[in-house]
Amino acid sequence: MKLQGKAAIVTGGAQGMGRAICLRYAQEGANVVVADLNLAGAQKVVDEIAGMGGKAVAVQVDVRNQEQVQRMVDAAVEQFGGLDILVNNAGVGKIIPFLETTEQDWNLMFDINCKGLLWCSQAAAKVMIAQGRGGKIINLASQAGRRGEALVLAYCASKACVISMNQSMALALAEHKINVNAIAPGIVDTPFWDEVDRQFAKLLGWEVGEPKRKFTAMIPLGRIEQPEDVAGVAAFLASSDADYITQQCFNVDGGNWPS
Repeated sequence: MKLQGKAAIVTGGAQGMGRAICLRYAQEGANVVVADLNLAGAQKVVDEIAGMGGKAVAVQVDVRNQEQVQRMVDAAVEQFGGLDILVNNAGVGKIIPFLETTEQDWNLMFDINCKGLLWCSQAAAKVMIAQGRGGKIINLASQAGRRGEALVLAYCASKACVISMNQSMALALAEHKINVNAIAPGIVDTPFWDEVDRQFAKLLGWEVGEPKRKFTAMIPLGRIEQPEDVAGVAAFLASSDADYITQQCFNVDGGNWPS
């Protein structure tokens, strides 16, 4: 098992990609803090991990709140004796035409996707530095961060910010042997993308389900991405196999975007 005895935090761990990463980490031997605003959902994932014979604890967190973030990190240390891996998966997105984007929309996406990532990474990195054994930080970006889209300005901008933050954090933490990398998924079969589909359908005048079908049809590998596709790369980046990789953003999108 690649992560035997490691302690990991996964934000947004109650569903979708976060849930898949939590389960994969547990399968690889890690002890997992399932962190989410939805505590009941996080506890369900903990119960799944316990059913597999793994160890996990649920923590409620709003990543915008530094005190809650610190309690989340403290829980990992108290429950599992330290912290080795942080996955910044918590995020939010809205499909909004450029001319209709409001300050509230902008602040919501940047506060969660970027500021929350910063608070979580700072709190985790301080523990990792004090431990003196390095660590792994994995940030969830998006193919939306690789390009602009007419109906997704604020979300694209926030995920481009994540890619930039990923690079800066990697350089800042390299001397402490903390590897920082990002994953840029594409169209993933999750509750998040179900909502994205509904928002696109409303704006484009399509039937619900049609945006997801049309966008999926353009994926070179010919199928929609599954959360487990992301979880596999997240497990690799958290393992010793990735000890000489840092500052990178890996597209995991079925070939949907080339760079």
